[in-house]
Amino acid sequence: MTVAERVVVSYPADLSRWGRGQLDTRHFRAWLKRRYPRPEPGDVWEEFLDVGCCGDSLDVPLRVERLAGGDELGDGTDIVYEEREACGLAGGWRVQSAAGPE
Repeated sequence: MTVAERVVVSYPADLSRWGRGQLDTRHFRAWLKRRYPRPEPGDVWEEFLDVGCCGDSLDVPLRVERLAGGDELGDGTDIVYEEREACGLAGGWRVQSAAGPE
């Protein structure tokens, strides 16, 4: 096994700006590397994004698009996100933010 230089993971276009910010946190990126050490293109990961103490849950389908330079994730693997088609995702903070579903 070789540690990949990069993995490209897509998220649905209808993920809120707040949700996209959660994907970019250091702890979420570290979680993905621990949880999915050997991703394959086409894998779909249903992941919970933290919405705080007063929000509704937000499960997001993330899809592995491609890997570069290896076949497993490690500390040095760069996680790159890209947007894909919307999937009817409705999420955000219902109670504390205008970003919540309509």
